[in-house]
Amino acid sequence: MVASISRVSHAPVPSTLLRRRPAALAAGAFLLLSAVHLGAHLAGAERLAEVTQWFVMPLLALVVWAATAGGPRSRLVRWTIVALGFSWLGDSAPDLSSGDVSFLTMVGFFLLAQLAYAVAFWPRRGASLLRRPLLLVPYGIALGALVAVCAPHAGALLVPVMVYGVCLTVMAVLSTGVDRVAGVGGAIFLVSDALIALGAFVPGFEVPGPFSSGFWVMLTYLAGQALLVVGILRRDAQDGSAAGISGGSSSVAGGASGARSA
Repeated sequence: MVASISRVSHAPVPSTLLRRRPAALAAGAFLLLSAVHLGAHLAGAERLAEVTQWFVMPLLALVVWAATAGGPRSRLVRWTIVALGFSWLGDSAPDLSSGDVSFLTMVGFFLLAQLAYAVAFWPRRGASLLRRPLLLVPYGIALGALVAVCAPHAGALLVPVMVYGVCLTVMAVLSTGVDRVAGVGGAIFLVSDALIALGAFVPGFEVPGPFSSGFWVMLTYLAGQALLVVGILRRDAQDGSAAGISGGSSSVAGGASGARSA
């Protein structure tokens, strides 16, 4: 009995428990920094808002990294980390240059982020709204309306903005196949970038209410990215559990078969 208790007490702690604390700490840091960033927008502290924006996506990527530690990371997780990396570059680009160059650089990095997300989500396209065409209509209407409103003032930037808009919409649709939470995150991300486009190309555009458009852009951006990550981690955990159950069942079946053969 004593030996049995000793073996139990020295059993290795499951990797899920080992990685829970680092992931929770990273998530807490992300939420705290996001609150500081949004507060800076409300207070008109532009420099603080700029600096804090440099670090929110790295912290969110750290959440994904820590939450999936302890074994080989899935294709979904790896491409998600790539997407968050390009998002970080998109967040930083406006501070490295100015004018159209700054805007196009930002759009370019976020285009790569959307493509990375789309690659991550593509294997689950069969579970997305692509199988339910009627539910795609709101996404199509939103994209068409946005292009129609921005086109008269976009000039030479219209084509790259349209390409980005299509890729963003595809990402949002594909995210619905990953998880319900991820689908909500993809839709909110779409809203965030729509606000950026309206602010950039529609003269005098401003979100009604006491808060600035910049605040709403970042609120929807941070919420969209965070919900995407939550949905992705949920899907990754479910896929891992299903693989474990399948592997366990195969082992049991193999053992039973061996026993029968004996």
